[in-house]
This record gives sequence, structure tokens and C-alpha cells, in this order.
Amino acid sequence: MGDAELAAVSASPQLGQLPEAARRALAAAAGERSGGRGDRLFHQGDPANHLFLVTAGRVKLTQVGPDGQEIIVRHIGPGEILGGIALVEGAVYPVSGEVLEPARLLAWPRGELRRLAEEHPRLALLTTGIIAGRMHEIQERFRELATQRVAQRLARALLRLVRQAGRRTAEGVEIDLPLSRQDLAEMTGTTLYTVSRTLSAWESAGVVAVGREKVVVVHPHRLVEIAEDLER
Repeated sequence: MGDAELAAVSASPQLGQLPEAARRALAAAAGERSGGRGDRLFHQGDPANHLFLVTAGRVKLTQVGPDGQEIIVRHIGPGEILGGIALVEGAVYPVSGEVLEPARLLAWPRGELRRLAEEHPRLALLTTGIIAGRMHEIQERFRELATQRVAQRLARALLRLVRQAGRRTAEGVEIDLPLSRQDLAEMTGTTLYTVSRTLSAWESAGVVAVGREKVVVVHPHRLVEIAEDLER
């Protein structure tokens, strides 16, 4: 076990909740993975063979719905885990994991993860809670696609990203990850043209400032109004 692995596990807002003995056991059993932008860690429907902890970079989770449309469900950053479904015997990944920024990860194969969960029940409880939360997020994304206007969906997507990767600047709150209009189209189930038109209108109104793969939310409260459909 290296000090770096233990430090990464302990620094995770999720795994850091575990007792010291469980964190040390996880660190001792960890393998290392890395990937460049565009690399796939796993595909939707693949056997869920590994749990991952992101230690650097970012990963996006995507899912293809019954109609064949792919949406971005979530962005995973340093300290967060993905692939917790590997704890479930015979499970497959419900999403695909693609590296968004060059990433380093710790990885635990399914057999080792199940052994650790049997020895440290808090790990099983923690992972089960994260799985439930992620499944709820997937359901929410598809509910939004079915029931909300494009402007609402786009506003909600930006607000989620502000919570996940927001960084305060002199202009407002910058979403601190590379974010193209195509990414936003995939997050909201709409077209590149519609996203570009909507962002341009919001930029003219002073709600956001948009650059190349960059979005700054200038007035978050205005986005909340749009997301909650209060304008109507």
C-alpha cells in the first residue's frame, strides 16, 4: 500500500466517510488506471467488473435511452467514485464512462470489491447508497426529457454543473470543465442549433457568458427562474 493511495481514498468525500481500517484495506487493494480524453473506461451493457475512484481529471457518464438517444447523465471529478454497481453480482454498467479530461484513477476488480465489502460492511452500505443516487439521477434526466421545455432542461443542466464544478470568478460562476455546445445538447436531448440559439439569447440578456468550451453563469438566480419555469 502506498501513501498516495491511502491519501486519495481518505480525501474522497465518499470513501473518506469509511472507518480508517476500511480505508486502509481499500488503499492496499487498489490498482491504477489512466486515460486520455475520449478513452472509454467501460461501455453501457458491459459486465460491471470494476469500481473506480477518480484521483485526477474528469469522466462523463452517458446513457443511450430506448429511443437510441444518448444523453450525458453526470460528470465525475476528483474524489468521486463510479462503477459502484460492480458490487452487485452479475450486474452490467447502466451507463458508459468516457474520459473528458486526462484522468488518473484507482480501480478495484469486482472480486476484490466484494471481499472488501464482506469484511467492511460500511463499504457495502456506502456503495449501495451511491448506486441508488445515480439511478435516481438517470431517471430524473429522462423525466426532464419527457416533460420539460428545452430552456428548462438547459438551465437545469447548467445549474447541476455549477454545483458539481462551479468556480467563482470576477464575471460570475465559471463551470470549471471543458464544455462544448454539443456536450450541452447531449445533456439536454436537443440539437446543437437549439442550444446555440438559446445560449446566444441568454448571453444577450446577460444571464451567461459563453466562450470556447467555457460557460460562465453571470446571474444564477435567472437560471433558477428559467429552470423552475417561473418566467411563465
